[in-house]
Amino acid sequence: MNTLRLLAMTLALLGIGGAARGEVVRIVLDGAVDPVRAEFIVAAMQEADQQNAALIVLEMDTPGGLGDSMKAIIRAILNGRTPVAAFVTPSGAHAASAGFFILVAADVAAMAPGTNSGAAHPVMAFGGVMPIPEDEKTKPIFEKIQNDILAYLRGIVRQRGRNEEAAVAAVKQNASYTAAEALDAKLIDLVAKDEKELLQLLDGRTVRKFNGREVLLKLTGQAVRTVEMSLRQRVLAFVSDPNVAIILALVGILGLFFEFSHPGFYAPGVVGGICLLLALLGFSLLPLNYVGVLLIIVAVGLFIAEIKVQGFGVLGIAGIVSLVLGFLMLVDSPDPNFGVAWSVVLGVAVPVGVLLLLLSRLVIRAMRRRSATGQEGMAGVTGRSVTELAPAGRVHVRGEYWNAVSASGAAIPADTPVVVARAEGLVLYVEPRDKNSTQGGQS
Repeated sequence: MNTLRLLAMTLALLGIGGAARGEVVRIVLDGAVDPVRAEFIVAAMQEADQQNAALIVLEMDTPGGLGDSMKAIIRAILNGRTPVAAFVTPSGAHAASAGFFILVAADVAAMAPGTNSGAAHPVMAFGGVMPIPEDEKTKPIFEKIQNDILAYLRGIVRQRGRNEEAAVAAVKQNASYTAAEALDAKLIDLVAKDEKELLQLLDGRTVRKFNGREVLLKLTGQAVRTVEMSLRQRVLAFVSDPNVAIILALVGILGLFFEFSHPGFYAPGVVGGICLLLALLGFSLLPLNYVGVLLIIVAVGLFIAEIKVQGFGVLGIAGIVSLVLGFLMLVDSPDPNFGVAWSVVLGVAVPVGVLLLLLSRLVIRAMRRRSATGQEGMAGVTGRSVTELAPAGRVHVRGEYWNAVSASGAAIPADTPVVVARAEGLVLYVEPRDKNSTQGGQS
């Protein structure tokens, strides 16, 4: 008897078998599979392992996402100690593309009625914008990508004992399955209307991990704890949305441009700098197309050139076009969940580009305007001679008395309206106003 007890304890310590009696951990994947959500899910699974959780329920409603992020989640599922039940829920939810891979890779795959999963055919797009058609020229590239994905998928579903043919059809033929169809095709293990029913169906069930270890689930009376994203992860998830990152970048560019062209306001520069840093943080989490990055840099250069060389709007319009194309091509992913929406670019980038162009015109106009201060600002100002200028004397200009000299050398009688031709130091060179059509300020 003692020998049997010792053997059971040894097997439990070695992880060869045992019963799971800890709490149930709920992780919600609601949205695209991106680096931030992948980091959150992997960390939550590792925490569940450390706390000896009985089961992880990964509730999914996702359109898919990035391949690297998907593989990070699947690695955590396959190599973790805690059994993972991937559950497509609630009714009306779906797990497409990357979500389908995660579903069939889980220790337990379940779906709620009214949900669907599949449609995992690879897509390619030039610059992350223009879809590349599958034809004879692109066929070798598509086959290479597809074969790599299929090998990855087959290795998982075969070990899981799931229907390899149906899984392959989701990739090759873009097949999508309802909950009932997936159950009939043996792609999933259960159909449950909600989490409560799922846990009831799993209670007392033996689950086989990917490495062959069997775990008996004891779920009756166990608490269910939801793992929430940290504040840092929520901020990262927000700014890593391509559309949000683009808006932040545009606000940042506009704020800094306004500050540089109208120094002294401070607030636009501070807000613009913060928004631009947040945008850069968001872009760092996304797959970037460097052609898009270069186009944005070119756009900024064109706006600056518009001010410097006064391109009469031509350079500014070219900058707007470059800015729009750059943002459209910035995220290098054919997945529409990571692309930049046309509505955002046209609704935000174009108005901001036009506003930058208008600011550029204001700067050009200010550069062309005659100086109103210093020696240059005195030219063209009118006044009145206080004494006779023959050729030197005194004049009254802008409420002050100045030493003055007749610019032509001809005498100017006292009490004659004069106009300043130029200023040299504290001496004004003036001419009679009736001989000069330039009008300035009044004395």
